[in-house]
Amino acid sequence: MTAPRRIIKGTTYLITRRCFARMFLLRPSPLSNALFEYRLAVTAQRHGIQLHAYCVLSNHWHCVLTDPRGKLPKFEQDLDSIVARALNAAHGRWESFWAPGSYSAVALQSPEDVLDKMAYVLANPVVAGLVRRGAEWPGLWSSPALIGAGPREVKRPDHFFRKKGKAPVVAQLELVRPPGFASDEAARQMLEGAVKAREDQAAREVVEAGRSFQGVAKVLAQKALARPLPDEPRRRLNPRIAGRDKWKRIEAIGRLTTFLVQHREAWRAFRAGARDTAFPEGTYWMRVAYGVACASST
Repeated sequence: MTAPRRIIKGTTYLITRRCFARMFLLRPSPLSNALFEYRLAVTAQRHGIQLHAYCVLSNHWHCVLTDPRGKLPKFEQDLDSIVARALNAAHGRWESFWAPGSYSAVALQSPEDVLDKMAYVLANPVVAGLVRRGAEWPGLWSSPALIGAGPREVKRPDHFFRKKGKAPVVAQLELVRPPGFASDEAARQMLEGAVKAREDQAAREVVEAGRSFQGVAKVLAQKALARPLPDEPRRRLNPRIAGRDKWKRIEAIGRLTTFLVQHREAWRAFRAGARDTAFPEGTYWMRVAYGVACASST
C-alpha cells in the first residue's frame, strides 16, 4: 500500500515529475513549450495554485508552488494527464509518458527553504551541464523578474485541443511571491542572488571537471525517445519534507509520522466496517473518494 499524502491547505512544495525511462519527452520545442505552459496556466488557475518558480527540462520538470485550497493532487492529476496525452500524440506514442509511481512533493518548512528550492529549480539547467545560465534554457523557465509582474495571457495551442472544445482559448499565467517575503521586489532580488550563486558554483564545477556545457543547439537536436547516458545519478532519496533548520525539520517529520500512524489506524477501522471513523487532518484520497470525516486543525 502506497503511503498516503498529507495535504494541508497553504503548504508550499517543491514538485518534481520525471518522464518514463528518463526519455526526453519534454524536450524544448515550440510545441512542447506551448502545450506545457498553456496547461500549467489553465490548471493552476482552476485549482487556485500559486506558482513561484518552475523549469521544464527535457526529461523532468520542477516547480515551487503554494496550495491554498488543498488541491495539489487534483492539480497534478489534471496537469500531468493532459500533458502526457498531448505530447504522446505529438510524438506518435501510446505508452506511458511519466515514470512509474507518482510525482514528488516536498513540503518546505520556512521562507529560507522556499528560497533555496526556488534557486535550485531555476539553476537546474546549469547544474545539469546544459547551459551556462538558466535564462539561456530554451524550454520553459520562469524568470525571477516575473514575480509580482501580474498575469499574462497564454493562448491555447492548435495541437490536440478542439477549436470548439471546453478548453479556454486564453489562460492567465502568473508568478507570485511565496509566503514569508516582505515584498515582490525583495523576493525578486533575493532569488536572483541565490540563483546566480548556484549557477556560478555549478559553472566552476563543470570547469574543474574538465567538461563543457552541452549548449542550446545540442539540446534542441535531442530526439524525444533518446535518454541520458547510463551514468546519470539514479535512485536518490525521495523525501517528503525539506528544512534547513534541524529542529523545524524534526518537528515536521514528527507530524508526518503521526499522520501516517493515525491514517493507518483509521483505514483499518474503516475497512473493518466502522464507516464513521475520523481520519487525521490532511487526509486527501479517502476524503475525496469516500467522503470520510477528517479532524480539523486546532
